Amino acid sequence: MNKLLLGRYINGNSLIHRMDPRSKLALSFYFIGIIFLANNWQTYLLLIAFTFLGVLLSKIKLSFFIRGIIPLVWLISFTVLLQVFFTNGGHVFWHWGPFTLSKYGLVNGVYVFFRFVLIIVMSTLLTLTTSPLEISDAMESLLKPLKCLKVPVYEISLMLSIALRFVPTLMDETAKIMNAQRSRGVNFGEGSLVEQVKAVIPILIPLFVSSFNRAEDLATAMEARGYKGGEGRTKFRVHVWKLRDTMTIIAFAVLTIALIILKN
Repeated sequence: MNKLLLGRYINGNSLIHRMDPRSKLALSFYFIGIIFLANNWQTYLLLIAFTFLGVLLSKIKLSFFIRGIIPLVWLISFTVLLQVFFTNGGHVFWHWGPFTLSKYGLVNGVYVFFRFVLIIVMSTLLTLTTSPLEISDAMESLLKPLKCLKVPVYEISLMLSIALRFVPTLMDETAKIMNAQRSRGVNFGEGSLVEQVKAVIPILIPLFVSSFNRAEDLATAMEARGYKGGEGRTKFRVHVWKLRDTMTIIAFAVLTIALIILKN
C-alpha cells in the first residue's frame, strides 16, 4: 500500500514542474472530462499518446507510474469485469444466467480499463509535479469568485490540501501496522471472508488512533504559529502565468478538436 503514488510530490525542474499550478489543476480536471469523448480505438490511442507525452515531459520514469498503479489493480479489474459480463451487444460468445460475454462487452471493458488508467496516471502526474501547498494555492485562486457567495474558499482549499498530503502518510502508516501484525502471526488475505474481515480490525483501530493524534498535533502546531484563518494573509510565492501555460491550453484545445473529429 505504501507504493500508492497519489498524493506524493517529487521535487524537480521539468517543464511540467515549472508550469503554473492553476493551469495544471484546471487542465487535469478538464482532461478527466474529455476522456469520456473517446469511443473508439483511435481516440483512446490519441489520449494514451498525449498522456505518455506528459509523463516524458515530467522527467519521471514510466516504471514509477506503473508501480504506483499496481495497488489499484483490484479496483480496475473489478470494474472491468462488471462491464464485460453485464454489458450486452454484438455477437454473444457465452451466456449463463445473468452473465453474458459479448463482443460489445469485451470492447467496452477494454475502453473502461484504459479510461481508469489514464485518469489515475494524469491525477498522479498532477500530485507528483505539484506540491500540496501549490495545489492549495491553485484551488483557492480558482475558487476565488465563490467568495462573493460567502463560500469559505481558503478553508476549503486548506482542508483539501491537508487531506491530499495525508494520503501517502496514512498509506505508509497502514503498511507499518500491517507489517507489525504480520510479525505477530496475522495472515492477511487468507481464510474465509469472515476471518479476513476480522483481520482488518487490528489495522483500523490503530490507524484511527494515529490519524486523530496526527490531526491533534497539526492543530496544535497551527495554533502555536498564530493561525487565524486566511483573512489578511499574504503569499510567499506569487504564481505568474507564462507562455508555457498558454501553449499547454492550446495543446489541450487541439486535443479536444482531434477527439471530436476521430469520435465522429
